[in-house]
Amino acid sequence: MGEDIIAYCVKCKERRPMENPEPIYLPGNRPATRGRCPVCGSTLIKMGRTPAHDQLPDPPKDEYKLVIVESPAKARTVGKFLGKGYLVKASIGHVRDLLRSSLSVDVSNDFKPYYVVPKEKREVVKELQEAARGASEVYLATDPDREGEAIAWHIMEVAKIPRNKAKRVVFHEITKPAIEEAFAHPRSIDLNLVNAQQARRILDRLVGYMLSPLLWRKVRNRTSAGRVQSVALRLIVEREREIQNFVPQEYWSIKAELAKRTPEHPSFLAKLVSIDGKEVDLKSREDVEPILAELEKASYVVQGVKRGTRKKNPAPPFITSTLQQEASKQLGFTAKKTMLIAQQLYEGIPLGEEGPVGLITYMRTDSVHVAEEAQKEARRFIAERFGQELLPPKPPEYKTSAKVAQEAHEAIRPTSVYRTPESVAPYLNKDQLKLYELIWRRFLASQMVPAVYDTISVDILADSRYLFRAAGSSLRFPGFLVIYQEAKEDEAVSEEEEAMPIPPLEPDEPLDLVKLLPEQHFTQPPPRYTEASLVRTLEEYGIGRPSTYAPIISTLYARGYVKREGKRLVPTDIGFIVSDLLTQHFPDLINVGFTAEMEEDLDRIARGEKDWVKMLREFYGPFAQEVARAEEVIEKVELPVEETGLTCELCGSPMIVKWGRFGKFLACSNYPACRNTKPYLVKTGALCPLCGGDIVERKSRKGRTFYSCVNYPACSFSTWKRPVSTPCPSCGGLMVESGKNEARCLNCGETLTLEEEPM
Repeated sequence: MGEDIIAYCVKCKERRPMENPEPIYLPGNRPATRGRCPVCGSTLIKMGRTPAHDQLPDPPKDEYKLVIVESPAKARTVGKFLGKGYLVKASIGHVRDLLRSSLSVDVSNDFKPYYVVPKEKREVVKELQEAARGASEVYLATDPDREGEAIAWHIMEVAKIPRNKAKRVVFHEITKPAIEEAFAHPRSIDLNLVNAQQARRILDRLVGYMLSPLLWRKVRNRTSAGRVQSVALRLIVEREREIQNFVPQEYWSIKAELAKRTPEHPSFLAKLVSIDGKEVDLKSREDVEPILAELEKASYVVQGVKRGTRKKNPAPPFITSTLQQEASKQLGFTAKKTMLIAQQLYEGIPLGEEGPVGLITYMRTDSVHVAEEAQKEARRFIAERFGQELLPPKPPEYKTSAKVAQEAHEAIRPTSVYRTPESVAPYLNKDQLKLYELIWRRFLASQMVPAVYDTISVDILADSRYLFRAAGSSLRFPGFLVIYQEAKEDEAVSEEEEAMPIPPLEPDEPLDLVKLLPEQHFTQPPPRYTEASLVRTLEEYGIGRPSTYAPIISTLYARGYVKREGKRLVPTDIGFIVSDLLTQHFPDLINVGFTAEMEEDLDRIARGEKDWVKMLREFYGPFAQEVARAEEVIEKVELPVEETGLTCELCGSPMIVKWGRFGKFLACSNYPACRNTKPYLVKTGALCPLCGGDIVERKSRKGRTFYSCVNYPACSFSTWKRPVSTPCPSCGGLMVESGKNEARCLNCGETLTLEEEPM
């Protein structure tokens, strides 16, 4: 078969001629020659073409088609549906990005970005290059949004995939019909979407890399600024200032408990709404007392009765922001946790013999649109499970907010409503099941008829001067409420009128006064933001996009700008300082309207209506001037010393809180004479069941939060679940959180319902 092929034998450590050399093609159509070592029998492979290759046909051209997605979980699910002939690879997210060590943007050369492949991604990129070289076609099946479009473009660039070989496919759910439809209609990379994502990335890099060093020099290290992050912080700080500056105003209300003159009907409440035709405005007890004296002697007569009906429409199916809000209110999930679990449900969960299945549609969306096939399936299910009376005459249509202008997506919904929460429960963990059931119920309810209430409003006159009103409603037809009800923003809201039924009344009917109920009130400050209400506010202003809400909030926590008290977001001292400094010196940048306008510009770029370089140029000029001016005028901020109440065991000086590269730590105030330091530990308020020491919050090597005794390692107690300060009512043992508003005793297993935090 031609001349001998000489190859190096790894086992013999010598160059040997191959026995029976055979020319072959390795994956990727790479020529090589395979044979055996004549001494030890090991397989030898010599790379490169040999004369013997001339006797072989050309390498095969259509061995396989390559499909590239982001994650291994998604690759498994997609691969199951595509079957033989396809090789599915995962890029593990982004394959290249801007340098971390520098600005990595050439502002003098049309903002040309300098992208690099991170060290941890080099092996992945090499595998993609090899796989693409041997593939007849390459399908870029990354997520269906701007971020996914940009990842597809970056993969094509670094893997050196020819444009005539690359095909872009987009699907909003990982199911066989959706994938088949997507692969039947591939397209090319949409460079408008790529440029919109590049513009956002460069904008955020310019702001972060130019403002953050300024904050390091003027405030302290580990501070940062961000184009959207800093606006979110400003909202939280300004709300806190509103609360601090709020002056409560006293006011009074008067209710009358009234009864029919027939004893079989219960009494009911009516509220004083006007006096002599003017709205009630009672500021003090002195205003109330003369009115009470007159009302005690007054005669009460029904002036009019209005009966009617009221419809309550179902909420639209979830989009990213409403899913985060409702998961926070109903399940107690953070925005970050919600998105992590939703990603798992989207990419695919193994369902026994069925294999991995995507259970929900794409979870980063601002559209409430629902595919026609999904509506038809939902209507069949509703008719079978709940009856025809819960089906509207035609499928409801929901309008996406005019403020969002991204590419068309679907709402977040189950990929099949026939996969009920009960049927998939054995394959999901507790949190996955909770979120899936929330999405499933919300979508199904959105396709049902409204709930119908009977309403009644009764006007009652006392001595022809004082007008009382009683209003109430009762559920006549539950409609969508049979399956889903939204959580209230504030569970403390009282609805006495609905709670107390109104008896049948007729005009001119006299009533008896049972008693008067004067009540003192004080106006309340606006509530602090929760994660849910902050996301809703950002969305209403048109700030950020579905993929950015969770990272923004996580960054505010990580920088120490915000802490959680219950579910409320409270700015820290450093949060106040950074926000005030940025607001004072960068009033346009840290402005709701300006940030929203930039989001609209990014939408215009995505639609091909604006040039991305021009947009960056318009922003950068004034911004660079503001940064240079701020560098000159801002003086070093003297941060207040955070006392700990602890004493240094080495020199007796007070220990104070300092910030370092990895966050807070305790240090001796006598530095540099004394260099004693300790880790900063957050107390939970619970005591160790083994030694009585404080239980504190710690981080594992992988960043996971756990709780252990402050005397560790002398005391070995630890738990993954957060302890609560309330001892077990049965045995006095340590209770840990075991669910929403529930705790369980580690000693006897007793469960306890905790007092619920208002949203």
